[in-house]
Amino acid sequence: MPSLFFNNEFINSVIKSYLEVNLQEYNSIKYAYAIMSKINPADFAIISNKTEWFEFYTANNYQFIDPVLIATSRRVTPFFWDESITISSGAKYPNIFDMAKNYNVINGYTFVLHDHNNNLVVLSLIMDDSCDENIEEILKENQHKLQMLLITVHDKLIALYHELNNTSDYDQINQKELLSKRENEVIYWASMGKSYQEIALILGIKLTTVKYHIGNVVKKLGVTNAKHAIRLGVELKLIRPVFSDRE
Repeated sequence: MPSLFFNNEFINSVIKSYLEVNLQEYNSIKYAYAIMSKINPADFAIISNKTEWFEFYTANNYQFIDPVLIATSRRVTPFFWDESITISSGAKYPNIFDMAKNYNVINGYTFVLHDHNNNLVVLSLIMDDSCDENIEEILKENQHKLQMLLITVHDKLIALYHELNNTSDYDQINQKELLSKRENEVIYWASMGKSYQEIALILGIKLTTVKYHIGNVVKKLGVTNAKHAIRLGVELKLIRPVFSDRE
């Protein structure tokens, strides 16, 4: 089933045109306007004039391992970034910059917005070889204007989708959670340091069932093991607290 998450081609083309008109003064800088559900990061949409890279990016669900996007989940102010960016937790993620370099994505400036529908919204301006030498200074001087552009363009997007969809359909886009109830319970107790055997006792399920749900979480988050899934779940605030009936 195709995702309903901000996938209307006509609306997105209108937003793309609006962005490009308003970014003309920066010599048509490459940009990415992205929206990610904080409830279910698999719900992800992006509008960009850096098409080839971001088609590759979305096809591989790189929003789960992108240190720039993960960093924005814990801040509200704009920031410059390059391949040396680190996450506050110190967690190590696969270095997508090794692949991004092939598309001339080396560094940039990202603006952040957390909207009322529990979405993380960003506008990333990519400073590649085609930019003016003083582009970093220009962006810094215009950061308030660019932050307002992000707010305005996202407001336009939300308004257009409200016109397209009735309220119930629109709300459904933002309510589906990534992890099932049982998957959340298992990964929560794992994040609390419980062994698989202890989790099985707490939840009253078999050890093989615990391992099955852990495997599902690892697959959904696009990571390689349970430890990485726990770190990413904590970073993106995907793990909801649960309580044992025995407490």
